[in-house]
Amino acid sequence: MPRIWFDPAVTLSDIQRMNARTMAEHLGIVYTAIGDNSLSATMPVDDRTRQPAGLLHGGASCVLAETLGSIASYLVIDPAHLQPVGLEINANHIRGVREGLVAGTATALHLGKTTHVWDIRIADERGSLVCISRLTVALIKVRQA
Repeated sequence: MPRIWFDPAVTLSDIQRMNARTMAEHLGIVYTAIGDNSLSATMPVDDRTRQPAGLLHGGASCVLAETLGSIASYLVIDPAHLQPVGLEINANHIRGVREGLVAGTATALHLGKTTHVWDIRIADERGSLVCISRLTVALIKVRQA
């Protein structure tokens, strides 16, 4: 698959700046790699992302997945004309994690004119699969003022 990004010169620093003053910044999500058709990031497993039993909260995994897929969709489109919004997310939580970092990678499955579908795989520091998620993103027209 050829490189899918609207701006082929986009950098990880450019992407990281999008997290300013968002849930992603609050949870410590850091972008780590941009491939030809994928985007990766890490998230700490700490007091911000654990559930009461001390495991990574499934909702935090969904936040990482939706953040990766939504930002990836934003990077594919011309933001002067379209805006990506999450339409549907599902997640299968495979394994618990108590500490460290989890790493997620969103890979494009479908890049249509009105929807994108992303496969997001989240693994622990040993590379063991923690969560598999699929995100469908709707592309809506930007309203001109």
